[in-house]
Amino acid sequence: GGPRKGRLVVLGAGVLGLIVVAWFIFALFQPFKGDGTGEPFRINIPQGDSVGQIGDLLAEKDVISNATLFELRATLSGKRGDLNHGVHEFREDMSYGAAIEELTKTTARRTITVTIPEGLSRSETAGVVEAAGIPGDYMAASVRSKGFDPNDYGAQGRAKNLEGFLFPATYELKPNATVKDLVAQQLGAFEDNIAGVNMKHARSKNLTVYDVLTIASMVEREVAVPKERRTVAAVIYNRLKMGEPLGIDATIRFALDNWSEPLTESDLDTDTPYNTRRNAGLPPGPIGNPGLASIEAVAQPAKTDVWLYVVKPGGCGEHVFSSSLEEHNANVEKYQQAQAEAGGSPTEC
Repeated sequence: GGPRKGRLVVLGAGVLGLIVVAWFIFALFQPFKGDGTGEPFRINIPQGDSVGQIGDLLAEKDVISNATLFELRATLSGKRGDLNHGVHEFREDMSYGAAIEELTKTTARRTITVTIPEGLSRSETAGVVEAAGIPGDYMAASVRSKGFDPNDYGAQGRAKNLEGFLFPATYELKPNATVKDLVAQQLGAFEDNIAGVNMKHARSKNLTVYDVLTIASMVEREVAVPKERRTVAAVIYNRLKMGEPLGIDATIRFALDNWSEPLTESDLDTDTPYNTRRNAGLPPGPIGNPGLASIEAVAQPAKTDVWLYVVKPGGCGEHVFSSSLEEHNANVEKYQQAQAEAGGSPTEC
């Protein structure tokens, strides 16, 4: 029975070999794996990356399961030289075939869209920009930009960076764009928009464009109801004229870079030129990047002598304005009563 046994060993080895080959083909071609799972996300494939480097990057981001098999699959499919750099859209757990197909799409037509909301500070905008997948350090790129000088707008050397000038809007960027390109577009949009704003009234009150941006950045934080913009702007003008501290806590939030946590008593007493409770006058510069509606409201504030306001109970974020301390204290009392009854902020509509 020797030869038969030998035949069985060979057969066994052959079967094992077939199993290995079958497994390999299965692992390489992944017949049951498709376009991946979860939400699509963007990855920027750097220019000049080799197929191996692309595979490593995709494996690291859990797009594919194995970089070596990915490279082999790209070679076998004859698409090694067709993989394009730039921003591509992937999901987790994609098949090699689906990932390769995405990479062979030209990214020349695909733009990156990023929407920057009104009023955000540079540090908040940096988070939005990073989430959009735009490469680079936004905080560093928005310190200064070639050909743009804040002093042209009356900053008089006070601007430590481009806070206030980074115009909020929706931007379309080329797939290989960086944060520098975005900053340049934002400054261009600012120049286009500011050119159409009538600054005559602000100038008559000795306010520069930089001062207007500073006030508008506070209006963005204070106003939830658009129709109140011009009234809140008037309050700020009136308080400046009276020499009253503005008492806008968002300026302290800016100094502490704390936009979400409650402010403590010691926070409110922070020794910073941005503390508008302790210091009269305007803070040193904008505390965010205002949109056109707030800039226009500050350029043309409402004609009124109100200088105090408090949240209106049940007013969906509206305020009650007053021009005397007596009237204001009565409004504050109403607010506190509603707050006690609501067991929290009585701003619900």
